[in-house]
Amino acid sequence: MPLLLLLLAPLFLRPPGAGGAQTPNATSEGCQIIHPPWEGGIRYRGLTRDQVKAINFLPVDYEIEYVCRGEREVVGPKVRKCLANGSWTDMDTPSRCVRICSKSYLTLENGKVFLTGGDLPALDGARVDFRCDPDFHLVGSSRSICSQGQWSTPKPHCQVNRTPHSERRAVYIGALFPMSGGWPGGQACQPAVEMALEDVNSRRDILPDYELKLIHHDSKCDPGQATKYLYELLYNDPIKIILMPGCSSVSTLVAEAARMWNLIVLSYGSSSPALSNRQRFPTFFRTHPSATLHNPTRVKLFEKWGWKKIATIQQTTEVFTSTLDDLEERVKEAGIEITFRQSFFSDPAVPVKNLKRQDARIIVGLFYETEARKVFCEVYKERLFGKKYVWFLIGWYADNWFKIYDPSINCTVDEMTEAVEGHITTEIVMLNPANTRSISNMTSQEFVEKLTKRLKRHPEETGGFQEAPLAYDAIWALALALNKTSGGGGRSGVRLEDFNYNNQTITDQIYRAMNSSSFEGVSGHVVFDASGSRMAWTLIEQLQGGSYKKIGYYDSTKDDLSWSKTDKWIGGSPPADQTLVIKTFRFLSQKLFISVSVLSSLGIVLAVVCLSFNIYNSHVRYIQNSQPNLNNLTAVGCSLALAAVFPLGLDGYHIGRNQFPFVCQARLWLLGLGFSLGYGSMFTKIWWVHTVFTKKEEKKEWRKTLEPWKLYATVGLLVGMDVLTLAIWQIVDPLHRTIETFAKEEPKEDIDVSILPQLEHCSSRKMNTWLGIFYGYKGLLLLLGIFLAYETKSVSTEKINDHRAVGMAIYNVAVLCLITAPVTMILSSQQDAAFAFASLAIVFSSYITLVVLFVPKMRRLITRGEWQSEAQDTMKTGSSTNNNEEEKSRLLEKENRELEKIIAEKEERVSELRHQLQSRQQLRSRRHPPTPPDPSGGLPRGPPEPPDRLSCDGSRVHLLYK
Repeated sequence: MPLLLLLLAPLFLRPPGAGGAQTPNATSEGCQIIHPPWEGGIRYRGLTRDQVKAINFLPVDYEIEYVCRGEREVVGPKVRKCLANGSWTDMDTPSRCVRICSKSYLTLENGKVFLTGGDLPALDGARVDFRCDPDFHLVGSSRSICSQGQWSTPKPHCQVNRTPHSERRAVYIGALFPMSGGWPGGQACQPAVEMALEDVNSRRDILPDYELKLIHHDSKCDPGQATKYLYELLYNDPIKIILMPGCSSVSTLVAEAARMWNLIVLSYGSSSPALSNRQRFPTFFRTHPSATLHNPTRVKLFEKWGWKKIATIQQTTEVFTSTLDDLEERVKEAGIEITFRQSFFSDPAVPVKNLKRQDARIIVGLFYETEARKVFCEVYKERLFGKKYVWFLIGWYADNWFKIYDPSINCTVDEMTEAVEGHITTEIVMLNPANTRSISNMTSQEFVEKLTKRLKRHPEETGGFQEAPLAYDAIWALALALNKTSGGGGRSGVRLEDFNYNNQTITDQIYRAMNSSSFEGVSGHVVFDASGSRMAWTLIEQLQGGSYKKIGYYDSTKDDLSWSKTDKWIGGSPPADQTLVIKTFRFLSQKLFISVSVLSSLGIVLAVVCLSFNIYNSHVRYIQNSQPNLNNLTAVGCSLALAAVFPLGLDGYHIGRNQFPFVCQARLWLLGLGFSLGYGSMFTKIWWVHTVFTKKEEKKEWRKTLEPWKLYATVGLLVGMDVLTLAIWQIVDPLHRTIETFAKEEPKEDIDVSILPQLEHCSSRKMNTWLGIFYGYKGLLLLLGIFLAYETKSVSTEKINDHRAVGMAIYNVAVLCLITAPVTMILSSQQDAAFAFASLAIVFSSYITLVVLFVPKMRRLITRGEWQSEAQDTMKTGSSTNNNEEEKSRLLEKENRELEKIIAEKEERVSELRHQLQSRQQLRSRRHPPTPPDPSGGLPRGPPEPPDRLSCDGSRVHLLYK
């Protein structure tokens, strides 16, 4: 097929109508597509419907095949081939879809069929003639003509020349009919059996040498009563060749005992799945299908309406338990789950409440009619009905079962009618819906009319009227099996009159004949499966407006669902099998995202302005003394951190699932590198200021020789550590999209849905480990930065003149990061709050960092006019020194304070000495009175000073200050 598509590719790629102007014989185009016949189609090999619709021509040598719908055959060429001249083969002969007549008329048991006027299959105008073998005579028309898919006459049959009644040997059947009790099915089934015996005994081609006779009793659907009559049948003459019980409980008893007498058991009214056990009931057959036959239909309907979860409630009896076990196996194979299973014996109140509590929506109920009224009375009380619920029940109840007065319930008819509205029933088809003739040459409607005339009361008041066709066909199945066993007349088969309860051989032959039964009965096609149960169609009905409406049939043997599309639902469509959970993602508020994005964009513009300013004025001495390259890295880091705000706000509202991992990586790398460059450059400044300028003597030489490359190396080390950590993280355990699920929410509207909120996150398998490493490392840097900023707050240095502003920026970044990181982790489930905290922390820290570092420089240069470079300043002052005048001034002020302290100490010492000197002078004046004045007119002379005593004149005191 790929090769064929390759050859057709040029034609497929041609635009529609591209060859419309060319003739059909244009070999470059191929052959034009032709229309299929009425009631038929064309199979294009290797092409899909869409491809066929897209092309107008098919290539040379391409073949098409005609197919017909329904019971039709192609008349004319079935396959056409595209020729090189652009035409199809055999176009002079049309291809038509013609109805065919039933092929069953082409064979005749015990006879021959001669077809004239056409070949197989039989088309319009064909004629068949029937001839019987010797010893048989034809019953029915000897000729039939096919017209519009129908034969003109019913199919005849060949009937053996029968032995006169007086010479026939009797074959007895023992039957147990429940004329009363739990299921009084014998009221209609016994007359149906008697009708079948009359019809069989009147046929010449079935058991011509024998006459079937019936011996029956009333079992009352009671195993105890049935046991009594069973032994009467077995121990009293004549010998019965087969037993026919009704009711599952009675059939269980009879079938289990019958093998001891080598008897075949054929039931007409038993549905218990337990009877399908071949080991326990080796000779059991039934024309009534098993109750498990409902299960394939139920599963088919579950699949049709897309239900994957169902619940069940059953009455605790063997038939329902077995049916439910079988249903559980079938739904499991179909991928359907029984989420809740309830059972009850007599009071269903608690199980119904449990169904309500477990939110059961699709419920299969298995119980008898009387219990059904109890269940639905409780259903009404619990409001377990309506547009949200669907009940599946068994279809054998009376049509007005919910309206029948029942003293055991306290619900009105209106309440019951409301509770049961819309439920689905599955019922075994017990009457052939097609108006075709059965083996008895009666249609199903003719059978109903004949049986109605035979009954003594109205059919609706007669128990077992629905099962009567099964009883009628049971006699025909038995008669055909016995006929096959006896060889159609005793010539080549066994003698039925030789049968006794010890004759295993005849029993085995009857068993094989029954097992291979296949014929058209009034109840439909009769065939038994491997367990002896009848295979039949299932009727699907729905209660609409208080009455049952047929909505479809299901044939489990062919897995064929015939749907009439007449189903109606209270809510307009089939309900969901559970509360529909709608997954919705919590997306970030777009107003918040746009607002923060605008702030971030303005911050990036500010960072670019600051960077440009710093680069443009890098020659200015004041800018040079602030380590401008580190400030440039700070501006770049702030830009990257601000850029991280954009991927931080991107979620499923903007991007698809496949792009989410790339956004996660972008968040991580932008924020990580932005922090490393921005904070790392500031940390480097404060680190070196603390390292070099907090020591008095040891680092004096370092102050003079602080080389910039050491600062850049420190920043490079911090950035390199981040790059290495992020690279290992991305390679070993990359970030990916994860979903956080929240508790379900109920919508405000009255709809049967619940909302399951979900939130997208960036995560990895060992997210906590990586965050611990990252946060631990960054947290230590932040704390160390705060410590260094505090330690260097009073340091003044010429080499890094803006370190105090750097310290303020470090305080800002550290405080915001240490607060924001744990808060965002706590608020991670609240997308708006988490984004607001994280993004605003990034924006504010970046803004404050840029303003603190760059705005003072801009203001100083603008207000003081210090735009000259260091070389220009040197030319003005005539000095070649590189020392800062402010630094010299601060050093002189420090020395002056030291000198003032020394002077204060000296002055205190001088004051003390003067006090001592005055004390000594006073003491000396008391010891030596004043001398008379000198005659020469001078002052009185005193005693001469000792040579070793010092003089305290001003000159000596002045020396104390040196």
